[in-house]
Amino acid sequence: MMERKEDRAGLDHVDRRRRQWARELPDLDTEPMAILGRAFRLGNMVRPSIEATFAGFDLDRGEFDVIATLRRSGPPYRLTPTEIYSSLMISSGGLTHRLDRLEKAGLIRREKSPRDGRSLLVALTEAGAARAEEAFRADMASEAGFLRSLDAMEREQLASLLRKLILGIESDMAEKEKAEEDGRPTRSGT
Repeated sequence: MMERKEDRAGLDHVDRRRRQWARELPDLDTEPMAILGRAFRLGNMVRPSIEATFAGFDLDRGEFDVIATLRRSGPPYRLTPTEIYSSLMISSGGLTHRLDRLEKAGLIRREKSPRDGRSLLVALTEAGAARAEEAFRADMASEAGFLRSLDAMEREQLASLLRKLILGIESDMAEKEKAEEDGRPTRSGT
């Protein structure tokens, strides 16, 4: 049964899904959807705009992530491949492809490490630093537009609550990882 138009006033996508589930499974608490479902939906809604912004700078999101990581690392804007892929939480193979494309575009260069001639560093070129900054400025301007419906206090409250949620999840994940390494059961019993 579809909802009537008057039943939809003031409800977002997640509210409508929760109402449907409440009707079908009234014993199930769907509160997690109210937060995590909205976070997922929000990410899906803004992703095309973010990707279009980076495409305007001839970058995909992954390539932007690499040059942005180098740019925000500060002078001399050099990191090891391990530092980059650890920061981005991607595989080394996924990073190699990105580095190849960025090097071909003249945005990065690979240099021998002065400490260990067998190791390589990834260095941001001047063109890469300029592209990273321009793309990031454009992205922040675009993303700010999505937040127009919130006043400054609401944005601060939301950021604070999301930070608290993420820190809690990260702590739980680290605890679970440590327990698994030690062979101990986790809170979930696994």
